[in-house]
Amino acid sequence: MKRKSPKQYTERFKKEAINLILEQGYTVQQAANALGITTKLLYAWRKRHEAENKPNALTPFERQELLALRKEVKQLKMEKEILKKASVDSICQCNTPFNYLFRCFELQCLSRSVV
Repeated sequence: MKRKSPKQYTERFKKEAINLILEQGYTVQQAANALGITTKLLYAWRKRHEAENKPNALTPFERQELLALRKEVKQLKMEKEILKKASVDSICQCNTPFNYLFRCFELQCLSRSVV
């Protein structure tokens, strides 16, 4: 008994079959029936089409740029934390101009009263 060889379909036929589903709104079942193929075959073509047309992973340049940007963000966050800690004095008051002048005035008053 001779085995039946699978039918070969052209790439154009496959693209048109996928087009029925993706762009013309046919269900896989409807498209398969209209074209005389199995739904399993059409699902496989659609899966391959989606894999081929999936946005590629990052290019080497994009990956390098992403790593550099992440490093820069980390550095900026660290600098921000340092500045944030430096802006609060030892008695946990923000170093605003008003607070600075007020503390200077307080220190002058205290130093005069001690003498």
